[in-house]
Amino acid sequence: MSQSRLTELTWREVRRAGEQGIALLPIGSQEQHAGHLPMGTDTLLVEEVLDRALAVLDQEPSAPEVVRLPALPFGHSPHHLFAAAVSLSAATLGAVLDDVLDSLVTSGYRRVMVVNGHGGNDEIMRLAVKRFALRARVTVAACSYWTLTAGEDEAGRPDVTPGHAGWFETSLMLAARPELVRTPVPARTPVEPPPLFDHPPHPGLTVERHGEWERVDGSTDDASGADADRGARLLDDRARGLARAIRAFDAASR
Repeated sequence: MSQSRLTELTWREVRRAGEQGIALLPIGSQEQHAGHLPMGTDTLLVEEVLDRALAVLDQEPSAPEVVRLPALPFGHSPHHLFAAAVSLSAATLGAVLDDVLDSLVTSGYRRVMVVNGHGGNDEIMRLAVKRFALRARVTVAACSYWTLTAGEDEAGRPDVTPGHAGWFETSLMLAARPELVRTPVPARTPVEPPPLFDHPPHPGLTVERHGEWERVDGSTDDASGADADRGARLLDDRARGLARAIRAFDAASR
């Protein structure tokens, strides 16, 4: 597989790569992740999953040609400003994605995949992809890394995945960047009633109530039982899932 980083290519190399290659854009956030994880957790994890996915593809014959863009480190995080965040408005994030996609198409790319690491970006990213494909001759894909699994590992806990600053993200960070996890991770005090954004009163409802994130102290579940070994298995499972998605996108968009 031909793997390149956009920042390391000349403009002529960028043009040539765009003829056949897939541009990969990871997007993350800078926001509070309770008291034990760094602000850049979402950005660090999406980059880690992408690293591992490309390593999987690199072992395969006839794998897609990809050009990796630098991660967009800022996302839509107004719900975390009660503690600390660097947040883009929904309109601004949508406009940034529009401009990046426009730039890639102008530079010769006709296939782009956006890989997201932050829940607050998901709807905005998907809308940007749909909107852009209506006005440009391009095939664009979008996904959030935690939704793509290879389905081969039982290390996960679906009840708390992806959560926020909880067992899932903390396990992944213990595997990917253990030096950035403040340990020991304290047990989370149970919160009653549970927040409505995580426990809607009826299936199919999206419910938000003012002040909920601050009330739960910025995390969705108890991270004190997070485990690096299970985190490594979960990262590898998501990486294999993402590798399969990139391969499928390549086959469908040639």
